[in-house]
Amino acid sequence: MSQVTLPDDFNADDYLALNHDVSAAGVDPVEHYLNYGHAEKRAYKKISATLRPKIDKPYEFDGLISTHNHDFMDDASFKSAYARGTQASGADYQWYWRVHIGLWAARSAARVEGDFVECGVNRGFLSSAIMKDLNWDTTGRTFYLLDTFTGLDERYVSDREKEGGVLEKNRTELETGFYTDNLEIVENNFAEWQNKKIVAGSIPETLSVIKSNRIAFLHIDLNCSPPEVAAIESMWERIPTGGIVLLDDYAYYGYQPQKEGMDAWGARKNVPIASLPTGQGLIIKA
Repeated sequence: MSQVTLPDDFNADDYLALNHDVSAAGVDPVEHYLNYGHAEKRAYKKISATLRPKIDKPYEFDGLISTHNHDFMDDASFKSAYARGTQASGADYQWYWRVHIGLWAARSAARVEGDFVECGVNRGFLSSAIMKDLNWDTTGRTFYLLDTFTGLDERYVSDREKEGGVLEKNRTELETGFYTDNLEIVENNFAEWQNKKIVAGSIPETLSVIKSNRIAFLHIDLNCSPPEVAAIESMWERIPTGGIVLLDDYAYYGYQPQKEGMDAWGARKNVPIASLPTGQGLIIKA
């Protein structure tokens, strides 16, 4: 077996930057490459600066680690919309790529005739970012914003989710203030926009309030399966070709019943759902 030799162009700093596990372990980069990195075909030198993204460091937020291009984080329109979302929530949850997908979905849906709907608003993080980004009142559309604004309604949480501790988690998030039960705060947040309708109450009971014949954008973030399936079932036929459905927790770690509920609905309707590394699910109406 031939002895491994260090490449002439080996760069120790680049090796550590490209291999975060090695850097975190505090291991000598040369020793690691010779003993392990060569066999594992690890990168040891960065590609030309001409080919690298503007933000030349890994994305490591919200359960997602990626070296792929995330220059959108430095885009002025993204930063403005994202800041409006954090203003609504009162905190930065570091949901950068998730919000990027949400803004892309909303911009795409804005090319299609129809109103917007969000099922599961809480303080309005994503919907506020979208309304800021689209200069909402100039669109001539209505944004329906549905939530209990009191946390999960136990009647509509599945037995499986109850067994998994969903209700206990919900109580904790209400107690810590992650979920708001103060409707006035929500109303004040959305006061700058005229073309919206805040609907307090449990889904599916409140779905009849949505009178729109066409729905271009539907965002579902209800944190339990039965009302999520009821929501998409209620509105699917009103979504035109090119309309967007964004599922917040479809692929997110710890929300398996929601994924399986939507997968079962998708199988019945012959509707494919894209599983995204952000934890979201995406449907484009064909």
